[in-house]
Amino acid sequence: MESSFKTKVISVETPPDYNIIFGQSHFIKTVEDIYETLITSSTSLKFGVAFCEASQSRLIRFDGNDDETTKLAVEAAYHVGCGHTFFVFMKEGYPINIMRRLKDIDEVCRIFCATANPLEVIVAETKQGRGVLGVIDGEMPLGIEDDNEKEKRKQFLRNIGYKR
Repeated sequence: MESSFKTKVISVETPPDYNIIFGQSHFIKTVEDIYETLITSSTSLKFGVAFCEASQSRLIRFDGNDDETTKLAVEAAYHVGCGHTFFVFMKEGYPINIMRRLKDIDEVCRIFCATANPLEVIVAETKQGRGVLGVIDGEMPLGIEDDNEKEKRKQFLRNIGYKR
């Protein structure tokens, strides 16, 4: 049996000083497990998580330790609307500090992106629902780094404490 689909590009707003993690999971337990992972990762991290349940009640499940980030995660999940996907919005912390722990959660299938850049989610929509085709994370390159830019990159990583 043949069926058709249409594609949509959905923009997800990234406020200044925020980061987004967008991923796919497979179980209602996702919200609690992501919450526990994030709350124990840092005492300063502010975050909200929202998960699109793909069967039964098909609700957007959510939790967080900060009202603003939680609201943003719920709004993004609602607008993208792809089953078994989740959004984490965070501030006062960085994805690099939690990605390994997040990927180790049993029900997390994949991470589409972790970004502070403008984000667009490309979805396919069928009679059954929506699925993620891909993401556009930021803008196209403007060139290739030269020695001066390479030195700036290295210095930046040292200035923020990721390299010595």
